[in-house]
Amino acid sequence: MSRSIRFIALTLALLTTASPALASVNEPPPGKAALYPQADDARQRIDAALARAKADNTRVMIQWGDDWCGWCVKLHDLCGRDRDVSRKLLYDYEVVLVPVGRFDRNLDIATAYQADFKGNGVPFLTVLDADGTVIANQETGSLEKDGGHDPMKVMAFLTAHQATPRDAAGSLKKALESSKTSGRPVMLHFGAPWCGWCHRLEAWMTEPPVKAILERHLVDCKIDTDRDTGGKAIFEAYTKGASTGIPWFVFLAGDGSTLATSDGPDGNVGFPSTDGEIDAFTTALKQADPTFTDAELQTLADSLIANRKAREAKAKAARDARAAKDALKKEGA
Repeated sequence: MSRSIRFIALTLALLTTASPALASVNEPPPGKAALYPQADDARQRIDAALARAKADNTRVMIQWGDDWCGWCVKLHDLCGRDRDVSRKLLYDYEVVLVPVGRFDRNLDIATAYQADFKGNGVPFLTVLDADGTVIANQETGSLEKDGGHDPMKVMAFLTAHQATPRDAAGSLKKALESSKTSGRPVMLHFGAPWCGWCHRLEAWMTEPPVKAILERHLVDCKIDTDRDTGGKAIFEAYTKGASTGIPWFVFLAGDGSTLATSDGPDGNVGFPSTDGEIDAFTTALKQADPTFTDAELQTLADSLIANRKAREAKAKAARDARAAKDALKKEGA
């Protein structure tokens, strides 16, 4: 069935449905978990994705749709089920699911990006460059095959619009030049798309109080060991082949000499979490740039401690929820 026909059929169904059902049209089908965030925060989520894309040299892909849309669910399932598609999205895209409601939500955003999902139906895809420029708008009817979406067609679309890999040596050269000009040392940190602790470190570094302090003292340079051309070789050159894990970072003077690394007394601190790791991290910062004040270092340490406590609280809440669910199952048995 073509997109336009499916859209017309959906519209007629909505118009002829009784009001109680119409009121719940945004609800997912029975037994299906909600996928599309229904809060009015789509613009914020897109902006956050653009910021991550800029840092990671990736694209943002908006998937317009809603929970009532079976084809939206099918595409989402494919993205999680197919290994190649899932990896491509993890490595090269920030995916943002934006609800369309009854084709009456987030129309201002759609207009800004020339996304005509009203005329083409959903799911509808918009790919953005990290600066918010529209790279592609894509109806998904042409990506279908045999009652679903064709993984090969989806992969071809994603591959055609992915960002050009960064040159790791060029990124490092630019950072060292900035260091020479500003007098601030370079914080060269290594990560990869699959590394959860790397993402946590990068997210923490963008928190406003943290970012303000780090930018006063350091030149930020991230190298992706998997995606950046020559990234793995530079990582191995600095670690001398030692198995340190990632995230790993090194502080460099403008001439390229090493001032400090993330290797503390107990090994690589990665994203500092324990008290010992946090102490080793703040010590390395002070070693790299003695102008860090005690108050600044304490602010950073307190932020890392708060981050740890938030993760622990979230993990406890998840455990409690599972325990409550298991208890209900036992009562019903």
